[in-house]
Amino acid sequence: MAPFATGSVSVTEAGQEVEFRYRLLAPAAPVAGERYPLVVFLHGAGERGRDNDKQLKYLPTWMAEPALRERHPCFLLAPQCREGERWVDVSWADTKSLPQGPLTTDLLAAVTAIQAVTSREAVDPARIYLTGLSMGGFGTWDLAARQPERFAALLPICGGGDETTALRLAKLPIWCFHGDADTVVPVERSRSMIAAIRAAGGSPKYSELPGVGHDSWTPAYRDPAVLDWLFAQKTQDRLEPVKSREAED
Repeated sequence: MAPFATGSVSVTEAGQEVEFRYRLLAPAAPVAGERYPLVVFLHGAGERGRDNDKQLKYLPTWMAEPALRERHPCFLLAPQCREGERWVDVSWADTKSLPQGPLTTDLLAAVTAIQAVTSREAVDPARIYLTGLSMGGFGTWDLAARQPERFAALLPICGGGDETTALRLAKLPIWCFHGDADTVVPVERSRSMIAAIRAAGGSPKYSELPGVGHDSWTPAYRDPAVLDWLFAQKTQDRLEPVKSREAED
């Protein structure tokens, strides 16, 4: 897809360097001296691979539409998870969560790509947004819990997380979506995360879509009010440098 540039990063796995490619959408008409939001998009299981193309389905494709590029000028980063791997090493069908485990290699590659893009492009560090659908919804919850200081807002869709991390997420603006007829990822996963964050003092928004199955991302991303909300979020208090918890483990 023409508007998307190609980039790559390397991470170490089992003592070997592994290359991961990503795609990056830039503002259509950037103004010199201005900084722009960065949307980090984590795709679902069906878009895994090494073609560096399938992950452009859904939100990246929609954000490349001329009307949306004009309404919300931004960078959009779309890394790709390898076939057979996961952003988070958990079962998607379980109704109950497991404790947050080690950062996966593929999610580490996404973090490395974020660092590469923010160091090179005119990204506003106070407007970095994290979103993902299905497998990427799990990745959104997981990465945000590890690095809550990095993101200005979260938009997790039909995923699930570790409720014991709720306190780390309580201060983040969050809008979560899930269909109540989802037969792939149980709606209980989003309900329990939202309940835990509220119990921890947070005020997340939650939209449970009646009669909607697994594809709750289309009504979420295609609602102009949702993207307007996302791009309105801004973090003033930045911690520098942002560091992964795994560096301390």
